[in-house]
Amino acid sequence: MLYPENSIDKLGFTEVKELIKAHCLSVMGQQMVDRIQVMSNYDQISKFLSQAHEFKNILQNDAALPIQHFYDIKALANKARLEGAFLSEEEFFKVLASLTTVFAVIAYFNEREGQYPNLEALFEHLPIEKAIIKKIEHVIDPKGKIKPNASRELADISAGIAKAEQEARRKIDQIFKSASGNGWTADGSLTVRDGRLCIPLLAENKRKVKGYIHDESASGQTVYLEPEEVFTLNNRIRDLEFERRREIIKILTLLTDELRPYVPLLLSYHNLLTKLDFVRAKSLFAIDIEGELPQIVNEARLKLVNARHPLLFLNFKKEHKIVVPLNLQIDEGTRIVVVSGPNAGGKSVCMKTVGLLQIMVQAGLLIPADEASVVGVFKQFFVDIGDDQSIESDLSTYSAHLSKMKNFVENANGKSLILIDEFGTGTDPQFGGPIAEAVLESLNHKKVRGMVTTHYSNLKIFAGNTEGIENASMLFNNVEMKPLYVLEVGKPGSSYAFEIAQKIGLPRQVLDLAKTKISAGQKNVDTLLVGLEREKKEILDTRVRLDRQQRQVDALLAENEKLKTYLEENKKVLIREAKDEAKNIILNANKLVENTIAEIKNNNADKEKTKNLRENLNRELQKNTAKPDTVKQATAKDEELKVGDWVKLTDSETTGQVMEIVKDNVIIAIGDLRTVAKKKRVEKVSRASVPKSIRKNSTSLTSDIASFSPEIDVRGMRTEDALAAIERLFDRALMMGFGNLKILHGKGDGILRKMIRQYLKKYDQVDRMEDEHADRGGDGITYVYLK
Repeated sequence: MLYPENSIDKLGFTEVKELIKAHCLSVMGQQMVDRIQVMSNYDQISKFLSQAHEFKNILQNDAALPIQHFYDIKALANKARLEGAFLSEEEFFKVLASLTTVFAVIAYFNEREGQYPNLEALFEHLPIEKAIIKKIEHVIDPKGKIKPNASRELADISAGIAKAEQEARRKIDQIFKSASGNGWTADGSLTVRDGRLCIPLLAENKRKVKGYIHDESASGQTVYLEPEEVFTLNNRIRDLEFERRREIIKILTLLTDELRPYVPLLLSYHNLLTKLDFVRAKSLFAIDIEGELPQIVNEARLKLVNARHPLLFLNFKKEHKIVVPLNLQIDEGTRIVVVSGPNAGGKSVCMKTVGLLQIMVQAGLLIPADEASVVGVFKQFFVDIGDDQSIESDLSTYSAHLSKMKNFVENANGKSLILIDEFGTGTDPQFGGPIAEAVLESLNHKKVRGMVTTHYSNLKIFAGNTEGIENASMLFNNVEMKPLYVLEVGKPGSSYAFEIAQKIGLPRQVLDLAKTKISAGQKNVDTLLVGLEREKKEILDTRVRLDRQQRQVDALLAENEKLKTYLEENKKVLIREAKDEAKNIILNANKLVENTIAEIKNNNADKEKTKNLRENLNRELQKNTAKPDTVKQATAKDEELKVGDWVKLTDSETTGQVMEIVKDNVIIAIGDLRTVAKKKRVEKVSRASVPKSIRKNSTSLTSDIASFSPEIDVRGMRTEDALAAIERLFDRALMMGFGNLKILHGKGDGILRKMIRQYLKKYDQVDRMEDEHADRGGDGITYVYLK
């Protein structure tokens, strides 16, 4: 129950319904949105919310639901129910299109059985009667017109019409050609008048051709004549068309008679389409407002986490602004929240957000709040927002407020939610404050839940001293005199009356005079509240700063871990390379020593020959000895390296071109191959010192990489040809260091897709394979990710 009835409008729920209606595909869906009611049955609320959540999941994460046609087949079914009535060709086409959509939707969910249980419940036990479609398709073509061969009689009549039209056309062409040859015709060609094909004749020649004059030109110089010979044929055509129309009505009447037993089933199909359109519209609106499914409990309590007003959110999104989120809890311990603070600080918006989101949930709508939010079920809503003075009822503003308070106190209970804006205003504060306090105490005694906004100090003091009632305030920057729109629960807030008045520019002497007229106690209270607000602002700023610093520390730690892992991996690679290189050096040294000894023996220790062999050994030793100066020089040149430079490995004569620089490593193209080396292991060389053959090969490789595309289309190929093409692409991708491939193979029966994936699984370099997104080709495209 909502009191008063216009609470829906004041909270903004009517605007929400209009936004949902804009997403509907059919009038039936819009009518269902108009009938949205605030429910109090926990099971119903859970069901409607789950349906919207599942449909939102389909829209965002699954293949598109095959919803194409939404027609009002309820009206058509009711028409077909009448004996002797028949549906037109267009109406049968609407039934056919709607049933095609229904069956496609049912098949969609059958393929995903158990994945969307609440949506599946919409058509549970609903049979798929394809006999209806077969009967209609036998008569109606895909364009919505009756088929020429819908019956034997219609086929004969259609053939007769075609034959007569052909004969009439041949005859009139012959007469027109003859008249033109005699110069009797006016400028122009054959034309249609009153649905009949006519010859344009000059008026003075109208007696030279026998026939019926249908019309004349505005000047009277041209007449439009239907020749006598053609007149009889056209009459025959007209008679055949009448026969055809009677035969069509006969066919449509028989088809309607066949459809009549299925009328109850058609109404069920109509109901399914309407509900689907309705749930779809709710889900699209939820996507617009970034709505989520909160936790629903069958209790009178509420916990909002990062909640936002949906209408304010949409308006701000257009202006690229952000809504400050609301965090609030109303339960047995904190039944009523008394919100205070400055004017234009967001108190009313805060309260309207609570009311609107609660109503949306109980109407089966997802809300713009965190999934961790907990929303209960309230049996009654009592709302007092705005000015409800009435001239007809002789009610002033305050009288209208009191009338509502009377109703609240008499009818509210522990399962009611009350929302009262500017509690106690409209009369002398000296008396309005105590009355408001008494009403608040009475509501609290009845364990009512809710939120009120106020400027009255006595209500703030009462809330601070009463169990079940909690103070809250909207934070305010009293330095810049700007509201922060953040709700802080636990402390009351100052109205900042003097500060705001000073900012507006009220004269200083007026402000000073006003300050002398308030009591010392009130002045101390307000000063204390302002001080508390300042402290809260400082604490909030400190918390934000600490959070920012913590995020920076976390980011640095994560980066450090990545670097550590990267260094560990490269350390293993370098050690392995060094061991392999040392092994080669030792093997080569052994061979050289053995050869040297053999030479000395063969030359009988000839001194000159021995000296030459010793010098050769020293040269090899120096070649494999690290040169500190060279390392330093290379290190000094590290900073000068850039992509495209030519470099030489310091421990060999190998030359290549820099393709990429990654931190302390460089990727070098050496002919058709690529290798990774540390910057300190390479030194920059001039392009002229590199042999032309090496430069040519490197240029060719760079060109190949630039022109290489990691995509291939094998649709329509034989399996063997497709696998051969993919293998060539796979080899080139590995050689050039590409991370993934895209293979377009189409859907079909899935055989080619299966063979390709089985073939690629045998390669160790393949990490995984995935389908393309459903909206961009689905399982007709395979992505191959390489290690």
